[in-house]
Amino acid sequence: MKILALADFESPILYERFDATPYKGVEAVISCGDVLPELLVYLTTILNVPVFYILGNHDERYIKEPPEGCDNIDGKIIKFKDKKILGLGGSIRYSGGPLQYTEKEMSWRIRKLYFQLRKGIDIIVTHAPPFGIHEGDDFSHKGFKSFLFLIERYRPAYFLHGHTHMNYKFRSSRITEYKGTKIINCSGIIVLDL
Repeated sequence: MKILALADFESPILYERFDATPYKGVEAVISCGDVLPELLVYLTTILNVPVFYILGNHDERYIKEPPEGCDNIDGKIIKFKDKKILGLGGSIRYSGGPLQYTEKEMSWRIRKLYFQLRKGIDIIVTHAPPFGIHEGDDFSHKGFKSFLFLIERYRPAYFLHGHTHMNYKFRSSRITEYKGTKIINCSGIIVLDL
């Protein structure tokens, strides 16, 4: 399954000078949060593929104005192309915003999905990274320990996240393997064959 993944991308330049050629064969778009809603609407129109998204810590606008024609998978498990995809948006609570969670709150969000998770999961889509992997140095860019639990317990093939921009750390890796799961930092734009 070929997807276009993106996160933390605010530049309208993509749709002002968009060239669809590099995205030929893309079957879906997955947003890992903090992306302009207008960009997601544009991508669903221009690529004519489903657009799935979760909410980043700066996506309060989505609550009142969700991007038209796109599917919010935040707090849900969906099936696409025979793959089960779990979406969990938000970041660690650092300033009290509505899309920030304590570790306990994120664990509760995961526990509410227990019966669905028992059937397994192929791809996890989050905004924040797992604890200790692709984290930033400041508290607001720390990851969740509960995401490590998800990886260890359910062994998904892929874990996609945003939040920690690739330019935050010199020579930071985009892809890390942990317990057999490929953890991919989707900050910016990336085409993936999953």
